[in-house]
Amino acid sequence: MIIGAHFLLYSEDPDADRAFFRDILGFRSVEAGEGWLIFALPPAELGVHPGDAKFVQPHGDQRLLGAVLYLMCDDLSSFVRLFETNDIDCTPFAEAEWGIVTTIRLPSGGRLGLYQPRHATAL
Repeated sequence: MIIGAHFLLYSEDPDADRAFFRDILGFRSVEAGEGWLIFALPPAELGVHPGDAKFVQPHGDQRLLGAVLYLMCDDLSSFVRLFETNDIDCTPFAEAEWGIVTTIRLPSGGRLGLYQPRHATAL
């Protein structure tokens, strides 16, 4: 029986990005040792998109499927104001048939997708 999912986020500055998830987003976490925080995520859904053999991530001795993380919110404008008060960069909003989308810049310089869905969600 599947009891959950564990998402791996690769970062060039994991300590700074962990602080972002803890302090800005307010995600609960547990200490896994040596500063490693494992975060509780909000409810999630999975969309399987077409890809190619190049979209993989080596992990251990296996080549695992690549993934892209989008956080979902119910009011994108209000949520982005939280980032603005913390000097967190967001790209301009874009309209897509599936929602209103932006990306947010993490302290490491990496980006995450953030959107307000227009599609039916599995949640």
